[in-house]
Amino acid sequence: MTGSDEDPGVAELRTAISRLRRELAAHPAEFRDRAIAEDELATLAAMTSDGHPEIPRLRRSLLLIAGAIGSVSALSRALAEVRTAVDLLGEPPRG
Repeated sequence: MTGSDEDPGVAELRTAISRLRRELAAHPAEFRDRAIAEDELATLAAMTSDGHPEIPRLRRSLLLIAGAIGSVSALSRALAEVRTAVDLLGEPPRG
């Protein structure tokens, strides 16, 4: 998909996913479900690559990531950005 044809919501989601992946990779603490969060973030990134992610699957992955990250407050802002981007994609089209 070319830049001009890309859905801005998908681009925003891709950016938010990338940010959370970087922050998670840089986070020094190990926690039990870290691998789950990393796997689901990779899944989300793959789903956005074609520009037409499946909203129910995005929401499921988001729930898994939120549960895996749990109370890691250092990641809460980046996680909130992913959630906001998923929520915006799930809204019905306007117009």
